[in-house]
Amino acid sequence: MQVLIMAAGMGSRFGGLKQIEPLGPNGEFIIDYSVFDAIKTGFSKVVFVIKEENYSIFKETIGKRIEPYIDVEYVFQKLDDVFESVKIPKDRVKPWGTAHAVYCARNNITEDFLVINADDFYGRDAFLVAKKFLEENSTNKISIIGYKAENTMTENGSVKRGIIKLNNGNLKSITESKIEYVLGKIQATSLESNEEIEVKPSDLVSMNMITFDTAIFDYIKEKMAIFFEKNKDNLSTCEFLIPTILDDMVKEGKNISVLRTDATWYGVTYKEDTDKVRKALNRLVLEGYYPNNLWN
Repeated sequence: MQVLIMAAGMGSRFGGLKQIEPLGPNGEFIIDYSVFDAIKTGFSKVVFVIKEENYSIFKETIGKRIEPYIDVEYVFQKLDDVFESVKIPKDRVKPWGTAHAVYCARNNITEDFLVINADDFYGRDAFLVAKKFLEENSTNKISIIGYKAENTMTENGSVKRGIIKLNNGNLKSITESKIEYVLGKIQATSLESNEEIEVKPSDLVSMNMITFDTAIFDYIKEKMAIFFEKNKDNLSTCEFLIPTILDDMVKEGKNISVLRTDATWYGVTYKEDTDKVRKALNRLVLEGYYPNNLWN
């Protein structure tokens, strides 16, 4: 089993390349802890999806540290890794989105895999839940690891989350939304319809931690053709996102399991989040969940 780590985001709200912000007691990045947890739970290979211009800095930092412990490959998320018929606007800079990021790794992922973001701390329990699901399910390999909404919030502004609705333990719908605290309550606003939804603290949300098998690449290619046709007049800003893919699957009758984790998310969406994350990682080290020097 393999892990695909999406690391091509620009970190615009953070103000830089937040995937390699030192946060651990010995300069570790959040991504170090995700790879460490992946190794501890039995994953055999890591594929990073990055922007080509960040290759050297990724390889010389995180790559150099983890290569002795797990197989590592790098994939570039390029704007031109799409159909020849797509006329890419000259002002398009931002990557096409998370579903396209997964598609870019189609030649490097060779078995069942887990998708995660590079700049989110997921907690080892979430990796254990994902690994167990892949081991125990011989046919349906698609699942979302669902976090309690209250475990994924920052006090410093809004964040993007996939709001999960359930049907007998399976995914009923997922809505990519902006969520934030408003007067002490969690308020969600759909990024597609602008509908406002009140979210209970225990309601489940997606952090883009999802399991797939390799059949997903052909499915994404099929949906990508529809996406570009639908957005042909909006190619400067449109995004091709994983929640859209999952929602399409559900509408077509596919069962997608939702797996609960009680893990707490930590992440740096805003500069102001860094101090909280540093303190959380130091606390986990002191409590013995991680060694003080992760790779020694």
